[in-house]
Amino acid sequence: MRATDGQVRKLMEEMSKHGKVGVAAMRAGLDRKTARKYVAAGKLPSELAAPRTWRTRPDPFEEDWPALAARLEDEPGFEAKTLFEVLCEEHPGRYEPGQLRTLQRRIRQWRAQRGPERNVMFTQAHRPGEACQVDFTETASLRVTIAGEIFVHLLCVFTLPFSNWQWATVCLSESLAALRRGIQAALFQLGRVPEFSQTDNSTAATHNIPKADEARVEGHRRPFNAEYLALVRHFDMKARTTEVGAKEQNGDVEASNRAVKARLEQALLLRGHRDFESRESWEAFIHAALRKANGHRKAKVDEELAAMRPLSAARLPEFVEEAVRVNAGSTIRVRYCAYSVPSRLIGEVVQVHVYEDRLEVRFGGEVQLACERLRGSKRHRIDYRHVIWSLVRKPGAFARYVYREEMFPSLAFRRAYDAILGERVGVRADLEYLRILHLAASTLEADVQAALDLLLAEGRPVTVDAVKAITSGATRHEVPDLEPPEVDLGAYDVLRTGVGA
Repeated sequence: MRATDGQVRKLMEEMSKHGKVGVAAMRAGLDRKTARKYVAAGKLPSELAAPRTWRTRPDPFEEDWPALAARLEDEPGFEAKTLFEVLCEEHPGRYEPGQLRTLQRRIRQWRAQRGPERNVMFTQAHRPGEACQVDFTETASLRVTIAGEIFVHLLCVFTLPFSNWQWATVCLSESLAALRRGIQAALFQLGRVPEFSQTDNSTAATHNIPKADEARVEGHRRPFNAEYLALVRHFDMKARTTEVGAKEQNGDVEASNRAVKARLEQALLLRGHRDFESRESWEAFIHAALRKANGHRKAKVDEELAAMRPLSAARLPEFVEEAVRVNAGSTIRVRYCAYSVPSRLIGEVVQVHVYEDRLEVRFGGEVQLACERLRGSKRHRIDYRHVIWSLVRKPGAFARYVYREEMFPSLAFRRAYDAILGERVGVRADLEYLRILHLAASTLEADVQAALDLLLAEGRPVTVDAVKAITSGATRHEVPDLEPPEVDLGAYDVLRTGVGA
């Protein structure tokens, strides 16, 4: 068995103590003769080993290598797997799949000795306070849940390259609203402002994709969104972006993305579970973890803060306001999605506050509707309560109503409609169902649904009168009248003074 460097180090350590080869060899686990050899040489086994200059087995590609090298000279981009497949097709039975690894090593050696020049990465020296870098990163690996449900979301990560100060906010998409919230949350946490705000070419910051001939111009970048420029100017910064396709220019925040998620993963492991009560509690957990991490960088952060300007701008609202007219269908269209609103607003212009995760529809300064914002485009959110009053008066419109499927708030209502169709046809069936839906909008949907479940379970005809009979007889819990208790504060005086009241 060959001696290891560790054994020889132990041998030398023992020899320095007492100088007895036999004892030192025994304690190092070496033969006496082997020990004498290394004591005489005064070197480790790795230092004595001469590099091997011969092959231990024949080169299986020796015959075809000149042709392969010629191919690589003409087109260095060929991969070893592609060339190996070509060899197997040209010479059936000559090569085995296990020899691919040998060819890969041979080609890697050729590239290092005779291949084309490679791109050199030039490490940049960051100046304190010069720029912040902002990017979005996915969080699927963290497996966070909100009230037991998987929470699909992103993080908007803000980092200062010089000090590696980090901040992150929870967001649902790579939108301008998310970018606005992430940037200003970090700036107000810092209380200072860098000179530049740097992003990649995401649609949140840039949108006008250049023409093909323009894109070939060296140094060309996509133009910034006007709203993003307004955001950056509000905080007295300058907008800066990376070259198209050159994500390594945002390398600090890319590395920060991985570091933030790694730190959160460890914090979640310490916590013992990944479930949170709300989005706000999860974000508070993130901020606590990042404050702890930033505390370890205090010296460099202080240096960076000293080079930055004080934050003097006011906090921007976290929504975009749009003026939209309510159409005759009692719907509005916001960011390529349709939303129903109360029909009394038809023809009016409403003010819509578009948040990243929700909408608020306002008229006359009052909120008329607040709902979750739809993601994507060409989607719709229709509340039957907004249109049922008109549908009852015009039941013939129900059959081909564009949003007909939204008129079934649950499976029970859908099953009830199918049951009604078995007893009535056409507009009569539609009118009976619409009256039941009208009752749900006028009273409690849960009571109507319970009545429908009961009628369907018992096989009784589903009619609005039957539903009314059940819901009107539903048990109503009355709040009992309680006498207010008399409060005697004398017990507290006893506790405070030890003397009876």
